[in-house]
Amino acid sequence: MGENDPGVLANAAITLTQFGEDIGAMIGLVDRALTLNPSFARGWFRSGLIRIYAGQHDLAIKHLEASLRLSPRERVGAPLQWIGMAYFFKRQFGEAAAKLLSSIQENPGSPTPYRALAACYAHLGRLDEARATVAKVRALTPLLTPTNLPYRNPEDRELYLSGLRLAAGEAT
Repeated sequence: MGENDPGVLANAAITLTQFGEDIGAMIGLVDRALTLNPSFARGWFRSGLIRIYAGQHDLAIKHLEASLRLSPRERVGAPLQWIGMAYFFKRQFGEAAAKLLSSIQENPGSPTPYRALAACYAHLGRLDEARATVAKVRALTPLLTPTNLPYRNPEDRELYLSGLRLAAGEAT
């Protein structure tokens, strides 16, 4: 019913991606949404998320930055969090940490950017800061490692998980 509705297409793409559907097909859906409405900030945001899940980190950053440009008054915490994740997966840990810290300033109650920041610090060798960040995650939720990681690239998943293990003081 919503084959020409950019909002329906982008929402369906991100939802189905999170349920494990074919990521290539979901990229096609979100691309169709952006073709129908190239000024759709939320569509660019959703596309950025899907690109991170697919391991397309440079494109993810471009799409997330486009969402910020198209909606400059929207809260920027979530896009910055995901831009930080893209830099993390690119192994640009310093840049990732800066974006994640900015995201945390805007939304200090979300455990997701704290997890990524802890993994960043661990990979940077800043273990005291990593452990302090793990303590902040645990103050928000007992779950340090999410059970349903959406990252389809096995190397991305392992980079993230090994950072969290190291930050938690576990053997990697």
